Amino acid sequence: MKKMKLLSLGIVCLLIISCADKNAETNMNSRDSNNANQANRVAVKMSADTIVTGLQNPWGMAFLPDGRVLITERAGTIRIVKDGKLQPENVKNVPAVYANGQGGLLDITLHPEYNQNGWIYFSYSKPGSGGGSTTLTRAKLNGNAFTDLQELFVVKPFVGSGVHFGSRIVFDGNGYVYVSTGERGTKTNAQDLSNHNGKVMRLHDDGRVPSDNPFVNTPNTQPEIWCYGNRNIQGMVYDKANNILWAHEHGPRGGDEINIIQKGKNYGWPVTTHGIDYSGSIISNDKEKEGIEPPVHVWTPSIAPCGMTLVTSDRYRGWKGNLLVGALAGQHIARVEVDGNKTKGEEKLLNGMARFRAVTEAPDGYIYAVTESPGMFIRLTPQD
Repeated sequence: MKKMKLLSLGIVCLLIISCADKNAETNMNSRDSNNANQANRVAVKMSADTIVTGLQNPWGMAFLPDGRVLITERAGTIRIVKDGKLQPENVKNVPAVYANGQGGLLDITLHPEYNQNGWIYFSYSKPGSGGGSTTLTRAKLNGNAFTDLQELFVVKPFVGSGVHFGSRIVFDGNGYVYVSTGERGTKTNAQDLSNHNGKVMRLHDDGRVPSDNPFVNTPNTQPEIWCYGNRNIQGMVYDKANNILWAHEHGPRGGDEINIIQKGKNYGWPVTTHGIDYSGSIISNDKEKEGIEPPVHVWTPSIAPCGMTLVTSDRYRGWKGNLLVGALAGQHIARVEVDGNKTKGEEKLLNGMARFRAVTEAPDGYIYAVTESPGMFIRLTPQD
């Protein structure tokens, strides 16, 4: 990836975190992580460098081999960053979106074999009869224009609600693509296998349904479903080294979660939850229940997580193997220490800076993020 021109924010963070009690480093299942262990002691002198400003509700980003970066904006545009500058021309031939509330143009990612096939995958809320629906499409980029558009998957049914569309797109390294969907504000959707809302789908990269999906032969179910009981997943990342698909999702008032996504599992919403309704009423008296997969990590109060990446590079001393989670309401990036399939501790990075919509490790090994209010594209640069 070509070197980008940086506009310094003048923000330098010395991150010194208290060492966690070794005897307390246990799985945070069903615990309020806000009051749990701090991350292990790591001193990182780091700058948050602004690459571009002026983005309008940025949502996802993809890094092209030629050094350009594609950034989606929820209203329906894809911006191009080239040589550290926001280009005046947007990507052409982007499908029309259902820009209603949280709906619009959402995630974007490259096929793992992009250099051979040129496929770019993106998700958006598609307008249709009855409202909008989360949709997965792929296309190729010729100059600044999409070509060869292929619609791979459309959530059924279309809904008029403006909330909880998901959505993140992840490849697992075995030829499968996963896409998350929200339950569109209707809690019962998440437990109803006859619709796609509140689920994670698993597909072949061309949109076909794998024959070993868990409900492919079950009557009155949608065959694309991989797991269910999810409220609104807006962060997913695949850990290739450990074959783990991590995801986080929004709780209501409290109860944001990190989960390990597994075949056929029920993640509980709204049968179990660590949160309460926005009105203050009780959604469920159960935080755990037999037959329901408990969360690995819980935030109460909510941080409104959005976007997630796994640190695999050696650029950030002591961070390798950690999850980085963007926080909207929390206005920070949460660094979550991971030990196998458990979490050990957490620290807040860039606390109070902005609403972080997406965070990712780019091919150059650096961590990049997009924020809204203000709309920025930034890089976390270690100084030592």
